[in-house]
Amino acid sequence: MRKPVNGRPVIVIGASAGGVAALLALCAALPAGFKAPVLIVLHIGANTSVLPSLLVAHGNNPAVHAEDGQRLDNGTLYVAPPDYHMLVEGETIRLSRGPKEHHTRPAIDPLFRSAALAAGPAAIGVVLTGRLDDGTAGLQAIKACGGVAIVQDPADAEFPGMPASVLQAVGVDHCVPLAELASTLVGLVNQPMAAEAPPPPARERLEVEMEVFRGEGRAMERLNEIGKPSMFSCPDCGGVLFELNDKRLVRYRDLYRRGGL
Repeated sequence: MRKPVNGRPVIVIGASAGGVAALLALCAALPAGFKAPVLIVLHIGANTSVLPSLLVAHGNNPAVHAEDGQRLDNGTLYVAPPDYHMLVEGETIRLSRGPKEHHTRPAIDPLFRSAALAAGPAAIGVVLTGRLDDGTAGLQAIKACGGVAIVQDPADAEFPGMPASVLQAVGVDHCVPLAELASTLVGLVNQPMAAEAPPPPARERLEVEMEVFRGEGRAMERLNEIGKPSMFSCPDCGGVLFELNDKRLVRYRDLYRRGGL
């Protein structure tokens, strides 16, 4: 059982290479009037995206490019717009042009981390087909805050890299082929919710990480609370990479000013 945010779960989905076909198949299988908001990140960079129109044409629920300040509604699919990270703050979507992660904006991990903080045990994270490892750290955050981690079976994924990375690092709750994902989500959304639980130990570190990501407050000082400068530099910008306490190497050169890259 999970504790809801204002009575409902929040579903966050990340995909990269092969993601358009996977997302169309998933959304076509979700029933009309789905009982949760669904937030989607597909690695598109700054390129034009028609994904919401495709999801509407192939599915049973409305789909839109997310707008800053937009409130979450059940049964709506919110797609991160080109060149913006999409975040969850309470019942609201926030868009950010903060620094790229995994060389991309939008990226999956910022959405997943924000959902872990906003929804806690009511967050349901899904990683679909893609290369490399975006989404792994974000699913770790969702699990650490009591949420549910789901991954597409790598054997079923067009590009198994991202799902395989998740399985190596995260104790997932469900590893399913794409054809079973919609029914898995429907079952989870219809589960009864648990009572209030105390904040998990990981929450404070995630709050610091998101504060640094947004460039808020004493970002540099807070960054030193959760990591240390490494001996490596970013191949894109030449800035120092920081090693977080969970051993991730991340670029934070541009986290100390608003607006990112």
